[in-house]
Amino acid sequence: MNFAGQVVLVTGASRGIGAAIARAFAEQEATVAVNFLRDADAAQEVVRQCKAAGGDAFAVQADVTDAAQAAQLVEQVAQEAGRIDALVNNAFRGYAFDPEQRQVFGELAWADYQAQFEGSVGAAFHMCRAVLPHFRRRAEGSIVNIVSNLVEHPVVPYHDYTTAKAALVGFSRNLASELGPLGIRVNCVAPGLVHPTTGSAGTRAQFRESLLAATPLRRLARPEDVAGPVLFLASKWSGFVTGQVLLVDGGLVMR
Repeated sequence: MNFAGQVVLVTGASRGIGAAIARAFAEQEATVAVNFLRDADAAQEVVRQCKAAGGDAFAVQADVTDAAQAAQLVEQVAQEAGRIDALVNNAFRGYAFDPEQRQVFGELAWADYQAQFEGSVGAAFHMCRAVLPHFRRRAEGSIVNIVSNLVEHPVVPYHDYTTAKAALVGFSRNLASELGPLGIRVNCVAPGLVHPTTGSAGTRAQFRESLLAATPLRRLARPEDVAGPVLFLASKWSGFVTGQVLLVDGGLVMR
């Protein structure tokens, strides 16, 4: 699986899962656009790691929940790298995965759902709208959206987060249906709890251990575990795959 000569844009790539995805593409000789929101130093460190891994990379700041900034991001990447072959929508609204401190349904406001919806579906919407003209011109391209296995198995009812991710699955499948005839594929990767990340920092060891015990592969996902499936769905190896949700959770959810 080699991405030499291809350009991949990864949103939210300055840390955690996004950084692991960026590094994995670079290991396969891709040019990676490392999108970040605030931490320029962290993004530059990911760029350094990508170059050390054998690919090329550059950092681009943008708030992808803002339509104008998303459009500017795509144009900047296309101008600097000359093309875009794949888009990975990894950025999302910050969320703390803490079963003990989560808000129950009665404590949530509709604004909480809207915030998560804007962070998941809104960001993907803006990025897809911006990148589609580039994909259409070449009649090819791959979009991979990061969702969650909580959509299938809400072992902890993170109501607002999981509802937004479920909506992102629906968004992705509708887009896959419409864009398939144009040679553009849209798929999702659905990790389980990924540790360590900023979002999972508040998940207590006792809960992690219970989840691990229920997982057939007997461990939790690491950020690097998510990267391989993303690369597969962005590659020619999955050229006849679209509209799918690939679960990456060690077998916790089987379907």
